[in-house]
Amino acid sequence: MTEFPAVVAIALNVVIALLILIIGWWLSAVAGRAIKRMAARSPRVDPTIVPMAQSVTVWTIRVFVLIAVLARFGVQTASIIAVLGAAGLAVGLALQNTLQNIAAGIMLLMLRPLRAGEFVSVVGKGDGTVQEVGLFLTRFEQVDGIQFTLPNSLIWGNPIINYSRNATRRLDFGVGVRYGDDLDLAIKLLQDLLNEHPQVLKDPAPVVMVMEYKDSVITVNLRAWISSADFWDARFDLFRRAVQVLNQAGLQTPVPVREIVQSVGEKKAA
Repeated sequence: MTEFPAVVAIALNVVIALLILIIGWWLSAVAGRAIKRMAARSPRVDPTIVPMAQSVTVWTIRVFVLIAVLARFGVQTASIIAVLGAAGLAVGLALQNTLQNIAAGIMLLMLRPLRAGEFVSVVGKGDGTVQEVGLFLTRFEQVDGIQFTLPNSLIWGNPIINYSRNATRRLDFGVGVRYGDDLDLAIKLLQDLLNEHPQVLKDPAPVVMVMEYKDSVITVNLRAWISSADFWDARFDLFRRAVQVLNQAGLQTPVPVREIVQSVGEKKAA
């Protein structure tokens, strides 16, 4: 008879522990979704930090749930925490590179040299639009639609060029003018092209200047400031129209020219 209450107590503890585990797991998922929804509503929250904040919230709750379940069975949680601390030290030594990625991910989220939706280049590693900065890896999408990931330590340890952070970008490209053609006319036509283009900003004012004299061509440089959102469309359009404007005015496309001079001795021999 004395064994029956003990069995009931054990069974009751198991049921309560299961309830704590199920409810705690459910609450952790609910809290994670709530964090995600609140971040989506607030324009001040960077989308880059949302996945990590969600994961930290979920697993913090789950750790406390597991400790509560163990405490329900009379396990000394203090000793468990000590064991986990020693195990964590051993795992940390074995996973130094992984911990470097975590530390680098935290630094990326704190200093935010890149954010979700920005087009960046990690020099020597790749370039693309940032999709997500995770706890260990950062996910990018290239311009051709291919996704790639980089460990956070590689990103943090290399120069990062952010093409999307500033509102405007400067466009520079050269157009060739043939020797003998009207250089002043070419400059005027190209300047009018920049002044009249709808995507070229008026301030700073666009500029056309002679940059270089080569063997068979004079290089004229076009410089304009453009909104970052319109940069590539404006670049492709200006590249196409610059040559068309010069050709329509009768200026010829420069081609390589080589002058061959025959020596006097060769003429006599001939």
